[in-house]
Amino acid sequence: MAGGFAIDGKVGGGRREFKGKITWYVWMCGIVAATSGLMFGYDVGISGGVTAMDDFLVRFFPAVYARKHRARENNYCKFDDQRLQLFTSSLYLAALLASFVASRLCTRLGRRRTMQLASAFFLAGTGLCAGAANLAMLIVGRICLGVGVGFGNQAAPLFLSEIAPAHIRGALNILFQLDVTIGILIANVVNYFTSEIHPAGWRYSLGGAGVPAAVLFLGSLAITETPTSLIERGRRDAGRATLERIRGTADVDDEYEEIRHACETAAALCAEEPPFRRLRRRESRPPLVIAVAMQVFQQFTGINAIMFYAPVLFQTMGFKSNASLLSAVVTGGVNVISTLVSVVLVDKFGRRLLLLQACAQMLVAQTAVGGIMWAHVKVSGNPSEKWAVVIVVLICVYVSSFAWSWGPMGWLIPSETFPLETRTAGFAFAVSSNMLFTFLIAQAFLSMMCTLRASIFFFFAAWIVAMAAFVFWLLPETKGVPIDDMVATVWRRHWFWRRFFHDDADRRRIDNC
Repeated sequence: MAGGFAIDGKVGGGRREFKGKITWYVWMCGIVAATSGLMFGYDVGISGGVTAMDDFLVRFFPAVYARKHRARENNYCKFDDQRLQLFTSSLYLAALLASFVASRLCTRLGRRRTMQLASAFFLAGTGLCAGAANLAMLIVGRICLGVGVGFGNQAAPLFLSEIAPAHIRGALNILFQLDVTIGILIANVVNYFTSEIHPAGWRYSLGGAGVPAAVLFLGSLAITETPTSLIERGRRDAGRATLERIRGTADVDDEYEEIRHACETAAALCAEEPPFRRLRRRESRPPLVIAVAMQVFQQFTGINAIMFYAPVLFQTMGFKSNASLLSAVVTGGVNVISTLVSVVLVDKFGRRLLLLQACAQMLVAQTAVGGIMWAHVKVSGNPSEKWAVVIVVLICVYVSSFAWSWGPMGWLIPSETFPLETRTAGFAFAVSSNMLFTFLIAQAFLSMMCTLRASIFFFFAAWIVAMAAFVFWLLPETKGVPIDDMVATVWRRHWFWRRFFHDDADRRRIDNC
């Protein structure tokens, strides 16, 4: 696949033109790196299905199994068990801590090597979980998986943003989120079939996580490091050669000089002050606040509560085990198709429009689901089949809007908005924030559902209102802006964030870059 492109300077004119093609090699590198998202998505999808399997519950959580099958049990509290929630959430606590280690590894070893380490940890965790003989072994395996997720989620989005031409950076970066959704769908399909394999179906489900990890490890041997990472680590000739290869032309002088100058500026600034300390500076606040807020809001849409526990949720609504797993497959398919919509539209309509449209759609869907469950899903007894189907349809409407907006944008925007001197450190805060709030939602959702019942959907709907206000007032548009031109083009021109760049030292830094 090839085609010429040129990026035309700053917003409103004056931007330098970068020549080159959209080469097949860029897409190959992107597809391989995005496999890290496949690992992450598979785990998100597999855990909910496994925790709904009776064989798994009998072996590790017998009290939950007994409560699940007890006559006239409270529909909303069948699965309320802190240890069961820990099975899901322990991975994300480990990923939170691993993301800060991954930040340093990305700088010292490069993005590609960090992805290889991610796949190695994921393979180790897969083996422990699939072969678990007791709960302790299962949790240790989840922790290893968490380290792999932390490393992969740190390195892959940065890799994708740094190899992409500016005008398709959104589409290329969203390959990561697309693979997350494909991983969730594959996991739901696997769970549907392995649920009929007794008593070890859950082992096959958990063991399947090794496939995307192996694909990432082997694929990473065939791709290059990003030009930015190579130049940043002093390998300028290799960086230029890689840039020529991924752009399909030797005429890369302008882009090479911009990357080289950004690396030199970053090195000088980092010599004065380490990246994590530099994030405390006033001029670092805009991208840091945006990055962390995007992760917090992404989780408080309630999406991972649904994706983790979709089979459990559908069983609460009266579906039998197989029907609940099949419903999760349907929502997973909607998730994949809708993410493809984002790949097509994100660089055409921009980030803000997709986010605002999705807020309106998610608000309607969440409120409707909450209202129906309030009226028709009681503490005991099941709703009519008609209302259960309506709820599944509304959840699909909700999932579709998330999949073309907050899902991919949560990773895209933080990966493209930090200057090079704080890029890996800043993105580490984004990843760790995502993992922290994913952990909190995973650990608390079943207990919240037991306490709040149908009102849990109104809880998430209230957050969606806050998210829409945040996007409308505080989130700048970054469509088509070169990744090393964000400060001058985006932050210094925003009505609110420009106040953080008033002193002379900041102006000199921007002028030099």
